[in-house]
Amino acid sequence: MAEDDVPTKAAAAEDLYTKDGTVDFRGNPAKRNSTGTWKACPFILGNECCERLAYYGMSSNLVIYFKTQLDQTSAVAAKNNSNWGGTCYLTPLLGAFLADAYLGRYKTIASFSIIYVIGMTLLTMSASVPGLKPTCSEKDNCHANGGQTAATFIALYLIALGTGGIKPCVSSYGADQFDDDDEVEKKHKGSFFNWFYFSINVGALIASSVLVWIQENVGWGWGFGVPAVAMAIAVVSFFSGTRLYRNQKPGGSPLTRIIQVLVASVRKYKVKVPEDKSLLYETADAESSSIQGSRKLDHTNEFRFFDKAAVEVQSDHIKDSKDPWRLSTVTQVEELKSIIRLLPIWATGIIFAAVYNQMSNFFVLQGTLMDIRVGHSSFEIPAASLSIFDTLSVIFWVPIYDRVLVPVARKYTGHKNGLTTLQRMGIGLFISIFSMICAAVLELIRLRSVREHNYYEYKHMPMSVFWQVPQYFLIGAAEVFTFIGQLEFFYDQAPDAMRSLCSALSLSTVALGNYFNSILVTIVTKTTTKNKNPGWIPNNLNYGHLDYFFWLLAVLSVLNLGAYLLISKWYTYKKTVGTLR
Repeated sequence: MAEDDVPTKAAAAEDLYTKDGTVDFRGNPAKRNSTGTWKACPFILGNECCERLAYYGMSSNLVIYFKTQLDQTSAVAAKNNSNWGGTCYLTPLLGAFLADAYLGRYKTIASFSIIYVIGMTLLTMSASVPGLKPTCSEKDNCHANGGQTAATFIALYLIALGTGGIKPCVSSYGADQFDDDDEVEKKHKGSFFNWFYFSINVGALIASSVLVWIQENVGWGWGFGVPAVAMAIAVVSFFSGTRLYRNQKPGGSPLTRIIQVLVASVRKYKVKVPEDKSLLYETADAESSSIQGSRKLDHTNEFRFFDKAAVEVQSDHIKDSKDPWRLSTVTQVEELKSIIRLLPIWATGIIFAAVYNQMSNFFVLQGTLMDIRVGHSSFEIPAASLSIFDTLSVIFWVPIYDRVLVPVARKYTGHKNGLTTLQRMGIGLFISIFSMICAAVLELIRLRSVREHNYYEYKHMPMSVFWQVPQYFLIGAAEVFTFIGQLEFFYDQAPDAMRSLCSALSLSTVALGNYFNSILVTIVTKTTTKNKNPGWIPNNLNYGHLDYFFWLLAVLSVLNLGAYLLISKWYTYKKTVGTLR
């Protein structure tokens, strides 16, 4: 039931980690000790910090750019912002496929970074070069013709394509620098995900404070130009660590392997699966599989129909070799099962992403109608800069979680990370409900004040924008639990040769959350504007009921948490051959 070649463990390790696909790190202790671990991570974390500074410096205030510079209504601006943001988190599926199948993570990050820089440069030009930039009669009274609008969106979608090769690979590439077979390095990998997300928010902190202020007070040309320079610095940081990186060989097309298992299972639908799992087809190697760069996966009892693909019959062989469209290894079958098990957990992230999306949409539009002065001074803070409190919340909670909560929880649970990743994500989903409740209550109070004092046409009503701080702070806390938990969960539970793809799958929840938000806004607008009513989300939100929209998201979040709790109880963790879990 097996192939005959039996390599040593060192040879198996060579398949996993090689420099440019040739140099064996683990088989050569001197080279292994000079690469990877925290020595390589500063360059990866620096890259992520600068790239996120560029991304958030551009995206945090984008809905305001659409509204004031491209002359779009609130609903259209919010939908365009959601659609673009969604695409930024959907293109990672393409980048991840190329990384896992053909290029490897290093080459994918490098090549897509070039596209990203080109997009940022074009966006800067579209906001600063006469003829390309919108025509303005005064600061926030602008109009863009078809060509100018097209230039803006071409630039934005080039950026969306560029980020597709970076987002799914950088976190996985950083985690690749830690050896899963080394207990000390494996423990550090859990901390890496916390500090990876910390670096994201250091970049976001600068973006939501300094860059948003530049956009509002200096100009959009400089406001987009500085992020473009930050992206160039991100590329330099990444290339600077080249000699220190551990690179994993691409394992071939994961989609082809999945389809092969499906085809083989259907072809053998009449074949009975043996009770003895040792009778199922697998390579004879101790731990390495036939998939390059991947360890063997242990057999699990769920989805037994797909085990038919690993049942060996006479017709599975062509001459002296097996037909991969008729016979799959247990590891190939378990790859498919791993993806199927991830999908329900993945689906519960969509509502959370829709809640998170409010920070760059309706939180900003809500804040623009409030008093944006700092105290009684004349200094005004852009509404989009309130997202700084989300960032500060993350920066506050990451070290607290890593240095305080994990050690305390570890004493009670006995788990090496204190909490399982599923428990961590569930806590974040719970916290996110209260962020929507805070936003809804604030909007209820704000609208009551508008009606009582006839503030309908006021540009800024006399209610401080800093009342938004709790809703931002709660979303930040929820991020630390849910988003970081997702990063670690999808990396840890992914088959070795599909880690970029599974990281992209995790990120795609943000894409679908954005699209879901866009669809929800469309449905709510059409439903609530019948009979000439202003609806929940009119252009002037003082005439609307944005609070109802926030309450709707709070209810959906409660239902989503209930579904998550049921699904997480059902989940079976992945187990590689030779491990205890």
